[in-house]
Amino acid sequence: MKTLIQILFFTVVVSAMAQTKSMKKSPPLTESTPISAGMSEERLSFIDDAIMESIENNEIPGAVALVARKGKIIYYKAFGMADNSSKRQIKKDDIFRIASQTKAITATAVMMLWEEGKFRLDDPISDFIPEFKNPQVLDSLIERDSSFVASKADKEITIRHLITHTSGIGYGFIDGDERFKKIYAKAGIIDGFTTEPITIKENVAKLAKLPLHHNPGEKFTYGEGLDVLGYFIEIVSGMPLDEFFRTRIFDPLDMDDTWFYLPKSKYDRLVSLQSFKDGKWEKFPTSKEYDPNFPITGAKTFFAGGAGLSSTALDYATFLQMYLNEGEMNGVRLLSRTTVQFMMANQIGDLWGDSGSYYGLAFGVLDQKGQDKGGEGSIGTFQWGGYFNTMYWADPQEEVIGILMKQTMDIEEDNTGWKFRQVVGQAIDD
Repeated sequence: MKTLIQILFFTVVVSAMAQTKSMKKSPPLTESTPISAGMSEERLSFIDDAIMESIENNEIPGAVALVARKGKIIYYKAFGMADNSSKRQIKKDDIFRIASQTKAITATAVMMLWEEGKFRLDDPISDFIPEFKNPQVLDSLIERDSSFVASKADKEITIRHLITHTSGIGYGFIDGDERFKKIYAKAGIIDGFTTEPITIKENVAKLAKLPLHHNPGEKFTYGEGLDVLGYFIEIVSGMPLDEFFRTRIFDPLDMDDTWFYLPKSKYDRLVSLQSFKDGKWEKFPTSKEYDPNFPITGAKTFFAGGAGLSSTALDYATFLQMYLNEGEMNGVRLLSRTTVQFMMANQIGDLWGDSGSYYGLAFGVLDQKGQDKGGEGSIGTFQWGGYFNTMYWADPQEEVIGILMKQTMDIEEDNTGWKFRQVVGQAIDD
């Protein structure tokens, strides 16, 4: 009886934490006319031309494009094929593997727990995952067996290092350094998605034994830091990552089509991953690094905070609108306005140099130089994309969201990304 009471109490507590009411109540995203949001319908039609041209040139097989402004969806269309072999046309509500677009959701979860006072950003991750104590930096690779020589790092890896990609942790088969590709392959590191019966805990434990690219905080190295934080979320919250996402983010935002592993009822909406070979689009084949049947087959036990989710254009637009609303959506507050403000601040100093953008705590963010290049958005525009050719940005000054979803691998050229973003900007007409 005592155990049952404890379970019921835990359920009530989790439910209560899942939604925090806000004095502010921004309405959910709804479709409206471009003119109602200060956008030119005629100019938005340039998007149709750009995407159709790319389909005709076999740059992409199909796409879903969404534009929202001032909380209203004013452009939402599907083009081309979801699967060329079966001649299935793409639909607006089709589901895409969003890969690294998962990272911003994981970062959001980290900051929700931070707001609850569970930790400080500059706490060592080894306080929570002891295997990361006394990290080492790679000196050299021993080619004959992919073993390595390493020296002690000059500091511990912190949560801030992990969330900003400055920890020194890299990737495996997509890493830019061949030495780390070999080291990670030997250790059996998973880069974000698998159909094998592996858990994120097991992957992170192996990752903790490997050397870093550099001392923590020294450089920006895109890697599996957010996967480590996915396991960290499980430790701090006491919940599996998929459960935390569902109860604390997806359900409150009505993101019903965003999952690590799709329910069977949604299988037929998953867009095929395709590549253009021998003059035609075909499904990308299974390889040792990736099984394209993910996320509908396999063990379904691996919740990768850096790359594991699938979603729709509408669901991801809802997530971004929550940020444009400074942490709130439909009367539910996920993050404080003050938290969102410093998440968008420069957290990496000059590590990106004079590139026109910097990295915050969840996104790349445009600075003055980035705005002045043209075609990118206003200062403060936050942005990222995914490995399988998905992309997004949100401009707080103009209150604009742009999302372009595609599913391709190993293609030679795709001009839809820059054209879409450029065209959306010039369609503002107020």
